[in-house]
Amino acid sequence: MSAPRWLEEGRAWIERELAAALPGEQEPPARLHAAMRYALLGGGKRLRPALVRLTCLELGGSEAAARAPAVALELVHTYSLVHDDLPAMDDDALRRGRPTVHVAFDEATAILVGDALLTLAFEVLATDEHGREHGREHARVLAAAAGSRGMVGGQVLDLTLAPEDGARTPERLEDMHARKTAALFGAAAEMGAIAAGREAGTRARAAEYGRALGGLFQAVDDLLDVTGDAATLGKTPGKDAALARPTLVHALGLEGARRRAGELAASARSRAQTLGFGPGAALAELVELVHSRRA
Repeated sequence: MSAPRWLEEGRAWIERELAAALPGEQEPPARLHAAMRYALLGGGKRLRPALVRLTCLELGGSEAAARAPAVALELVHTYSLVHDDLPAMDDDALRRGRPTVHVAFDEATAILVGDALLTLAFEVLATDEHGREHGREHARVLAAAAGSRGMVGGQVLDLTLAPEDGARTPERLEDMHARKTAALFGAAAEMGAIAAGREAGTRARAAEYGRALGGLFQAVDDLLDVTGDAATLGKTPGKDAALARPTLVHALGLEGARRRAGELAASARSRAQTLGFGPGAALAELVELVHSRRA
């Protein structure tokens, strides 16, 4: 099955599962639950939960086993977007082609939406009937990727590093990308391997593949912030420059950033091969899909 086809199937699958995991819009407190549904069900590529599902299936697991980790991971990812868009962070008004949560509702509600989505993620893992034996491992991997050593720590670096810091010391920029974006991709692939019941070595190789894919995703994101448009991206382009944030483009120039994205794509292909998935396999095709994306 081609990567675009399984990605579309994975998107349709996770949309159903996410809707089922959320409280009803009219359940009290209705405003909070309506805002949670607005944040989570507003579209998006759903690449991270699709990666959980695909890795699990490709390694011999079932869709049912992938459900809880995929839902939990997308809940965490969406909470991070809601909080990143807040005035105290990126102060963005557009996400997934719609007003951000704090614009559509209010700032306090957006903070609480993020809190609620993050909490729900671990409830989903703790109450999963299909993967009860793996719940603890899923929770450990997701918490590590999302916490101060991972995504949250990466956001701190994004807020504090100046553009010239990334240009002078590219390793600091790479560290920020590894934490802010690649860690959650690594968790997605590793959780897929855990759901499939694979051994520690395969789990580790899956995590390496996911992190390499996440590094590529962030590199392309930096490029699209310069070369993309709001209608295609579904979010405001040019924010990195406006907020004086460090990016690959600022550090390496546009052509240098494109070359670096090519190097990261090659690394991700190599990691896919260590899992036994060479050219033509879905996990290898996904690298090309991420590398060539325009949104």
